[in-house]
Amino acid sequence: MLVEPQISRSKLSKLLGINPSAIQKHIEKLKAKHIIKRIGPDKGGHWEVIEND
Repeated sequence: MLVEPQISRSKLSKLLGINPSAIQKHIEKLKAKHIIKRIGPDKGGHWEVIEND
């Protein structure tokens, strides 16, 4: 399992073999479902999974 909270969209798209815009769409869906949240600024920040009980 890859654990790299500060991975960029471009690096993630290369790793997964999908378009960076597809990565953005997935991020938006996860944010809308309150599955992930952004910690910190656009540059230097990271995404965190919201744990539900």
